[in-house]
Amino acid sequence: MSWRAAFSAQDWAQLYGPLQLRVLEEGEHPDALPPRALFEPRRCDALLAQLGPVIGAPTPAITASLLVKRFAFLATGASLYAMSACNRGLQLTPDNCLLDYQHDGRRWVSVMPVSEQAVLTAPVSEAAREVWRAEVVRGLFANLLAPLLESLHQSSGIARRILWDNTAARVYSLYEKRMGHLADPQSRARVQADFDWLLGDAPAALFGLTYNPLQHFRRAPTQLPDGRCIRFRRTCCFYYQASDPVEYCTACPLLRPKRARRSADGT
Repeated sequence: MSWRAAFSAQDWAQLYGPLQLRVLEEGEHPDALPPRALFEPRRCDALLAQLGPVIGAPTPAITASLLVKRFAFLATGASLYAMSACNRGLQLTPDNCLLDYQHDGRRWVSVMPVSEQAVLTAPVSEAAREVWRAEVVRGLFANLLAPLLESLHQSSGIARRILWDNTAARVYSLYEKRMGHLADPQSRARVQADFDWLLGDAPAALFGLTYNPLQHFRRAPTQLPDGRCIRFRRTCCFYYQASDPVEYCTACPLLRPKRARRSADGT
């Protein structure tokens, strides 16, 4: 039986709708390939060359950055929403899901296909949940995203920190916006506890790095003159170089007021 049956109708509506999770075997995915395929330099180079003109990216580095932004949204959405909102562990691997790169020339239309053979787990008890949670996070970050991002870095020359900042930004948004207003109090408490742990005590090894990127890239919010409060990114994803007319992400560091930059730099 597919892991899909383990989710309530309400949870599946969120996973299938806004988060674009799909059962791989229930559809065709012509513009997709297993993440492991991109661990091979020639295939990674070929995809970046193919995708760049479609999304309007002028260089392979910018193509890689925008591809990671999209895949990080899909992969973290599927895995971490299931873990924190649903208390289920959907184990993503480089072989049991697809990196879908569908783009209609204006926007991404890609989804997150995961094989019905993927392992779905649940904590056997609250006492054992911390160990279970760590394994879910290790599977997502250290085993899937870390080698994928490294391959894209090697092929395109894009800085690793940009790719990890792209990923971190997706996780922040998922917890603060998508899961920050769940109706069930117990679910909200679990979400907050998981988010606090991811930002604080989650070991670097779970991310396949020497540091915790979710902690590292999180910047304090900046109060703007118009009253808005924005948590600007530490790096630029270069979306503005692939948009026509030019657009900037809401949290783009290039939009951060110079006074805030000087204050943060201590000058």
